[in-house]
Amino acid sequence: MLTRERLLDVAGELLEKVGIERISTNMICARAGLTPPALYRYFKDKYAVLEALGLRLMDRQNVVLSAWLDEHVPNGLDALADHTADLLRETAAVTAAEPGAIWTLRALRAVPQLAHVRIESHRLVTDRMVKAYAPLVPRMSKKELWRRVRVSVEFGFAVDEMLNEEDRIKRSDIIEEAARMLRWTLRDPA
Repeated sequence: MLTRERLLDVAGELLEKVGIERISTNMICARAGLTPPALYRYFKDKYAVLEALGLRLMDRQNVVLSAWLDEHVPNGLDALADHTADLLRETAAVTAAEPGAIWTLRALRAVPQLAHVRIESHRLVTDRMVKAYAPLVPRMSKKELWRRVRVSVEFGFAVDEMLNEEDRIKRSDIIEEAARMLRWTLRDPA
């Protein structure tokens, strides 16, 4: 398993340097000091590597979400709303720590055969959040809540990308503005 993780780390670093189009399995092998057969034990092609990078990133971000929900759901809707910026900050920290994460996120949007990773993960996050929020907003239908949360999840991931791309707005201001918008979305039951 150590070799697989090493390959993913190297691939993430390379992805950041050369981009989605130029990265290749041969390039990953050369940088990792491994032969192509070693890589092919774990991944069939570069898209499988990119998919694994996406899954790993999403899994690590989901650990943050689970901890955040566990901590704040028992304290109600106001606690969740008041700590929305924390969730955005902690998710951004995971993204920043992951080799090539911003390029992984771009690949999940740009490469059609990888879109399922992003969509499935975002739906999973939506389902988890709806389960947590539903008892706190009993007047809102499950369908309405799912729709609002799903759009909010997509917005949250766009904010995560924006934090790595926008240099005209301070990171802390992006997080606070996004948190303000997200708080309003889930507090308004109308």
